[in-house]
This record gives sequence, structure tokens and C-alpha cells, in this order.
Amino acid sequence: MLHPLKKRAAVLLAISTVAAALTSPVTAAPAPAPGGQAAALTWAACATPRFPTLQCASLKVPLDHDDPAGRQITLALTRVPHTAKTSQGPLLVNPGGPGGSGRSLAGFVASALPKDVAAQYDVIGFDPRGVGKSEPALDCGAGHFAPVRPDPVPVDPATERANLVRVRDFARSCATRHADLLPHIGTVAAARDIEVLRGALGAPRISYFGYSYGTYLGAVYAKLHPSRVHRLVLDSVVDPTGVWYRDNLAQDVAFDARHKAFLAWVARHDATYRLGTDPAAVERAWYTMRKALRAAPAGAKVGPAELEDTFLPGGYYNGYWPNLAEAFAAYAVKKDPKPLVAAYERFGAVEPSAGNSYSVYTAVQCRDSAWPRDWNVWRADMWRTHAKAPFMTWNNAWYNAPCAFWPAEPLQAPDVANTELPPALLLQATEDAATPFEGAVSMREKLAGSALVVEEGGANHGVALSGNTCLDEKVAAYLRTGAAADASCPAAPAPLPTTATRAVPPSAGGAALHGLLGFRG
Repeated sequence: MLHPLKKRAAVLLAISTVAAALTSPVTAAPAPAPGGQAAALTWAACATPRFPTLQCASLKVPLDHDDPAGRQITLALTRVPHTAKTSQGPLLVNPGGPGGSGRSLAGFVASALPKDVAAQYDVIGFDPRGVGKSEPALDCGAGHFAPVRPDPVPVDPATERANLVRVRDFARSCATRHADLLPHIGTVAAARDIEVLRGALGAPRISYFGYSYGTYLGAVYAKLHPSRVHRLVLDSVVDPTGVWYRDNLAQDVAFDARHKAFLAWVARHDATYRLGTDPAAVERAWYTMRKALRAAPAGAKVGPAELEDTFLPGGYYNGYWPNLAEAFAAYAVKKDPKPLVAAYERFGAVEPSAGNSYSVYTAVQCRDSAWPRDWNVWRADMWRTHAKAPFMTWNNAWYNAPCAFWPAEPLQAPDVANTELPPALLLQATEDAATPFEGAVSMREKLAGSALVVEEGGANHGVALSGNTCLDEKVAAYLRTGAAADASCPAAPAPLPTTATRAVPPSAGGAALHGLLGFRG
């Protein structure tokens, strides 16, 4: 679904303030007691200037939950403790992915919530099994996204073969490096880890706040342990009926619509970008740029695949549109490729943790449910979808294609339908591309008594705690009282062009949140 490997744009402040703490030694919790019950956690201070009360710990969980006395693995945790006299218990937070690290999210959520609400919760971030500082961490090999990759659109048999070699090699590398781990990586295993964590926290119930893929993880946990849920906030909601092949096809259509919205925005600001006032003409210019980059990659780095990677973040957060438009215009109008290369380095190029996050992404998605094993099925579905949604269909296909050759047998995705939960709060933008609106409607129908807050006209992925006061107030009220009701909130207007290529400040609106969530994550 979501892309955990791209550079976290415009969030240097949000991440750098916790980086030192999150790489510091932590005090490990003792191994689980006999019978598989986790011992109490031992928290150690790992404060930062921005989060002076931040604490860190680690937790042992069984690699195989059906063998609780067998091999143990370790989860890395962070916490901002409650300060109110009366606590509502732990609030676990997850940024999605799968493969996204949640340790940085604890401080962000605790600081973004109203003080009186944050004071009532122990806000806890965690790296799910295989992710980040959790051990062992998956890494199926470096270089999978090194530029310049083959054109994602298989315009000839040689291009298709080159892409197939890439994805098969990645799947084989995962099997070689992590044969012992792959059968135990997946959403159900991660949800069972959460239950071990709840026991270690000594909490009769936990609250949970998940973005994107994190909404599905939260729904699966709630299905397994409904009586253990206090509050459940799901933001930008995965369609649980499409996990994961059909959900990705739905993404392709939605991302194409968002890309067209970006191109129409460029046309509206022709005075700045000089690419024309007709959205169709601007779209033709973008695909002309793509064709030119196939023949001559910009800076020997940006071919068609890297171009799509660079512009994909604009489908997650329209705050990036001015920077992307400047790079587009510089290449197409001024014949200057340098801003495009810079935009790729900022938005599209892999970061050092990419090998880990993408490895977990594939391990979870390929294990969670069955994918077509016949490449002819993929080929037919992708060409059919590409005909109406050419922007990202084939790029997304190759991102997920290791699942066609995955070495671990798939599971059957659980039905998350639930009548035993307290009311859950769902939040969704109507134009979200990564998790299209229909998914939130589907999840709402499955979680009896849940409420859906809709950001009407909202175009971004991950909407709460990103600057929309109406949405943020709904989340705060729910966390205070547990009462949830359907509602709608207006979306913020689209951004205006910026002068020069300055970065979005990390504190501006949703920039900090979207940096923590990443892309395709």
C-alpha cells in the first residue's frame, strides 16, 4: 500500500530532535515469564530538547506466538508518560507502511494533541517486528531501488524481463537471508505482539491510533482482542475487503486522479509555471518529460521510474505541489534538469533505512493474503488498469510484484467485522489516493457503532493532527470521552505557488506528520 522507503521530506526538525534518543541504548525488559506472559517493562529516560519526558524500552515477544516458550525477538518502544492524576491508560500509535517505524510518532502525537488530552495517556510508539530498531530487523538487500531502474511500463519484452529479474531477485534474496523470519512476519503476528505489549504494560485495555496501514493493524488487533480496546482511532482507512492485491489496483486509479488534480493546479497557476492553462496540455507536457527521461535520464539518476517516485508524494500531500511544479517547469520550460534531480533527491531517492522498511513491507503484504502466482494475471490486470490510470499503475505493480514469487505461503486475511468494540472513530479525506474513500466506508460498516468523520474535498493521506482544526477537535473530544458521531469537516484550500524552491517548513501544517508517515506507508 504505502511507501515507507522514500525520503521524509520537510521533517528534519520532527525527526532530528528524537534521533539521538532513539539510537541510544535502551533498558531491555526481561524475557517473558513461563507461560508466555511478558514481564513488566523497564523504561529508561531518552529525552530530547523537543520531547523532554521521552522514555525508551524494549520488549521480548515470541517469534512464533504458537510457541511462546520458543525463540524470542525484540520490539523497540518509546513512551511519553501521562501527567494527569487520572490516566486513561496507554495510547499506542502506528504510522502505517507496513514497515514504518513508530518510535518517532509517540513524541509527535503527544505534542500535537491538546495538553489536557495528552496528559491522560501514556503515548507509546513502537517498531513492529522486523522494523527499525526492533531485532532482528529485516533487510533483503541493498540497491533494489538504485537509479536508473528499467522503465516501469513494459513497452517491450526486454523491459518486462528486466523488471521481472529485479523482483524475482528481491524475493529470492529475502528467502536466502530471512527464511527463518518470513513465515512469522505479517499483520496477525504484529497484532499478537500488541497483545503481549498490553500485558507487559499491565493495562487491562489499550487505546490505539493508527494511520494508513496502521488502521488495518488496529482493526485486526481489535478483532482478536475486542475486550482489550478502550479507544480506537483509524485515520486514512484501508479497505479491509481488498487486502492487498485489489487494494493496490484501487490505489492506481486514485493516484492517477490525484496526479491529474496536480496538473490542473499547475495549469491554474500558469503565470508562475508557464506550462499552459489547459490541464490536458500540461498533462501532455508531463508525459513528454517522462518520454525524454527514458531516452536520457536527468543527471544520470532520473529516468521514468525515478520521475514517478518523485511525483508520487504529491498524491499523499499537496503541500509538496509547489516544489514539484517548480522542478517540472524547470525541466519542461527552461530545459534545466537540475531542479528535477534535486526534487528526486528530496522526494524520490531511497534513504538509508529503505532496505529494512521495504523488506518488511513486502514480507507483511505478501504473507497477509494470497496474490496471483501467474504473471499473466498481473500483466492483464495492469494493462487494463494502465489504460485508464497510466501515472502509477506499472510502478506500483513492480513495487508489489515480489509477492508473485514470495517464498512464504500466504495466509487468509481475517474478516475484521466486529460487534464487540466500543465506538471507534474513523477519519477520511474524500480524495485520498493511498486509501480511497470507499475503504473507510467499508471499514465503518464492519465496525459496529463506529463513526466516520469526513474531510470533504480533502486530498491528503493522513489528516488528523496535521493542521485541520475541525478534525483535530473531533479526535481530541473522542479521546477525552469515547463518544463518537458521524461528522464532516471542510478541507484546507490547495496551496499557493511558492517563490523559489524553498522547503516547506517542518512545522507547517501537515508537513511534519507526512514526513513521519512516509510514502506508500
